[in-house]
Amino acid sequence: MSHLRSIAGVLIVVILFLFVCKADTSHDKSNALVIEKFAPGGTAENLQLKHIELMQEEFDSKPHYRQMQNAVTVTTVDKVALNRAVVAGMDESFSCKLDDWAVTNQKKTGRCWIFAGANLLRVGAMKKMNLKEFEFSQSYIFFWDKIERANYFLESIIDTVNRPDGDRTVDFLLDNVANDGGQWNMFVSLVRKHGLVPKAAMPESESSSNSRMMNKALKAKLREGARHLRDMHAKGAGVKKLRKAKHEILTVIYRILSIHMGAPPRRFDWQWRDKDNKFHRDGELTPQEFAKKYISLDLDEYVCLVHDPRPDSPIGRTFTVAYLGNVVGGEPVKYLNVEIDTMKKIAMRTLLDGEPVWFGCDCSPQMARDIGLWDAHLFDYEGVYDTKFTLNKAERLIYHQSSMNHAMLFTGVDVVDGRPRRWRVENSWSDESGKKGFFIMDDSWFDEFMFEIAAHKSYLPEDLRKALELKSIVLPPWDPMGSLACSE
Repeated sequence: MSHLRSIAGVLIVVILFLFVCKADTSHDKSNALVIEKFAPGGTAENLQLKHIELMQEEFDSKPHYRQMQNAVTVTTVDKVALNRAVVAGMDESFSCKLDDWAVTNQKKTGRCWIFAGANLLRVGAMKKMNLKEFEFSQSYIFFWDKIERANYFLESIIDTVNRPDGDRTVDFLLDNVANDGGQWNMFVSLVRKHGLVPKAAMPESESSSNSRMMNKALKAKLREGARHLRDMHAKGAGVKKLRKAKHEILTVIYRILSIHMGAPPRRFDWQWRDKDNKFHRDGELTPQEFAKKYISLDLDEYVCLVHDPRPDSPIGRTFTVAYLGNVVGGEPVKYLNVEIDTMKKIAMRTLLDGEPVWFGCDCSPQMARDIGLWDAHLFDYEGVYDTKFTLNKAERLIYHQSSMNHAMLFTGVDVVDGRPRRWRVENSWSDESGKKGFFIMDDSWFDEFMFEIAAHKSYLPEDLRKALELKSIVLPPWDPMGSLACSE
């Protein structure tokens, strides 16, 4: 009988082995077919020598190509392609200009969204305190974003523990841990929960100004934490035990952040001398009390408008992105998709009413950083390369050629016959770029590379206000509408 049991045991092991092999073979079948196509003798077309010779002959036959080669091999292509007519036509005057302050500097970080949000709120604070210059502590907001985002990440890992290694969502979460970037709604959530402090109460540290090494440590510990939580789940641990382990991980994250940036203040003394040389003293305040006293905007009344022209993104609908956020239980990231002209009109009206506008864009294309100019026709790359670049705005999103990657502030607009001609932009790249840190955006560039603004609900037409009540369409975590939060 024992002999028969041994044989049965062996048969079971063999059957299980064959089952696993079959499952693995099924899983890898499509990948194997791809490898076969690209292997010697496969069906994918080889780049043959005759093709290379034809390309070489085509290049050698055109004197223009050699001229461009001579130029671009000794200087940057932007200098060769720069459209001098556009630069010469740049006018720095604006019919509406709000700023009368110096720009800020995010330095070597991806904190643009924090700087743009803090810069928007400081306008009202400067008026209340009668100050010529003032900054909220961006380092304070940055600290709380890091700790809140660590918790959000670990909760996302707990939420996905049933998914296998290599799952696309899990991989996305692991690839985008402890990033510096963020969104308007994420900024609002931080301010609501943690308040604000003046820059003097939590000044910049080396790591808040240059976050690479700090982020390196955070990424390592959070990925290690993700492995620990997934291993615990695989061994049968329930949510209660996973969350206990999560808090142990967060204690280490708080320690790392405090070492790099200093611990955020719980209370602080605030006093100042205004621009008329009058002295003021508030005494001891909490960050929440300070924010309540000096934020002049009702953040509850602001919504995010985007222009997403992709065919599957209907105008007049709200969207959200899965696993995009920082504060668990905070304001969800939510976009209302509108026409580009609607976005322009609302941004223009806000500026004409005396308030700057927070916005997100794809800042890199057609930008001259040194002179501070964006124009859709600033660089003639087509003339340099003798080829057309034909992707439109929607196609650039679909084919990963464009995405939101920078947030700034509109502080002016030049209006002609009721329409915007150009926009004044407060950047956060110090006063060494542009015109003492301010940039000019031609309206042609707005059409092509602007994606998002934070707008007061009162500027929305009635149909769009009603659209805010509709259930949001959920986009996958890797959708380009969430890319601003993925910047390093």
